[in-house]
Amino acid sequence: MPRMIDVIRSSGANSNVMQTAARGALAVPPHEMLEILVYLATQTKIFAERARLTLAGWDETSSRKAAADPKTPKEVLAYLITPGNLRPTLLPALLENPSVPETSLAELAAAASRYMLETLVKSPRINQSQMILTALSSNPHLNQAQSSAIAEKLASLAPSTSKPEPASVAAEATATDHAEPQSPAPASSGGPGTDEVPDEATTTYLKEHATEISAEGDKPFQPIGAVEDLPPATPALHDPASVDAITESVTTSAGHGAATAARKAPAPVKKAYLSPEEQRGSALQKISKLGITGRIQLAMKGTKEERSLLIRDGTKIVALAVLESPKLTDGEVEKFANQKNVLEAVLRAITLKRRFMKQYAIVRNLTNNPRTPIDVSLGLIKHLLVTDLKNLAGNKEVSDTVRKMALRMFRQKLETVKKD
Repeated sequence: MPRMIDVIRSSGANSNVMQTAARGALAVPPHEMLEILVYLATQTKIFAERARLTLAGWDETSSRKAAADPKTPKEVLAYLITPGNLRPTLLPALLENPSVPETSLAELAAAASRYMLETLVKSPRINQSQMILTALSSNPHLNQAQSSAIAEKLASLAPSTSKPEPASVAAEATATDHAEPQSPAPASSGGPGTDEVPDEATTTYLKEHATEISAEGDKPFQPIGAVEDLPPATPALHDPASVDAITESVTTSAGHGAATAARKAPAPVKKAYLSPEEQRGSALQKISKLGITGRIQLAMKGTKEERSLLIRDGTKIVALAVLESPKLTDGEVEKFANQKNVLEAVLRAITLKRRFMKQYAIVRNLTNNPRTPIDVSLGLIKHLLVTDLKNLAGNKEVSDTVRKMALRMFRQKLETVKKD
């Protein structure tokens, strides 16, 4: 025999049964009655208002049991945790229920009223979640003590940047010896800077991440996304040497005698002009021949074109090395923040550098990038201007949580502007 909730969903119940259901008076188990009421409140028009009133006064013991039970249907939990429906007595149980998604709790934390904050800041689950704490830190109702406590917890949850032990450095040296022989590498397998002694910044990075580099082994270059999606190269400027080389080649080929002389005394090799496609192919070939240590050195010391390829390296330690390059410009980072084919770790790392976070365009691009982790986006939304908040609220590529938060802050800032 089908459950009553299934009968109601399939429109198999008559009007009298539906009215009885909206009053919560059906002869069904409490947990099923709760499921029926939530369905009527959210999926029907005629019985929605009556069902919402019934839910607001539903037996507290039964409601608390449902709020704490991981097996409670997700639709019921979603209804109970919604700010407009939330009953304060159910909040502790809902916060610790693993079936309530973190995104829902983050949305609640950002908009919670003062009387809810005390419960939120004491929740073990919230204090262990960087995403929820970040959202909570943007709540306008926090007092100074609560804001300071949340900031300390977020700092303790941040990724460790401690330096490796000497044993780790030794492991890096061993890995480097295997990857980079001390004898000069053939010209065809090296790139600019890869056959030189690394500078201080590169050496420091290699030492600090020796354990991770050793763990990656000899993983080859595997870009995130298709190779065809790699950004086109920036066209090289025509320089006199390039023009002279081409002119000399044409002139020499005009006569057999000149060609013979050229073969006997070959002219110095000069850099010829390469099209954007040829430059990209050349950079890809160079990168594909390098091990992890070589790619890290190239990320730190290479060209803008090479950095644009290495930022998409599937090996995290290589991609992050691009952000440590002394040659990296804010304009490049602005483009990285907008890319959907980079590791989430890259987007998160951008936010950890104060220099980058001073650039509004980078902040805006990160919040609009669906690849950006939700907790990062929620922490950055408060810095957006009113127009950009409106645009973000309508961006269907980002998560519902981010859009709802943007819409809420847009309305708040709009009201503030009107008052002023």
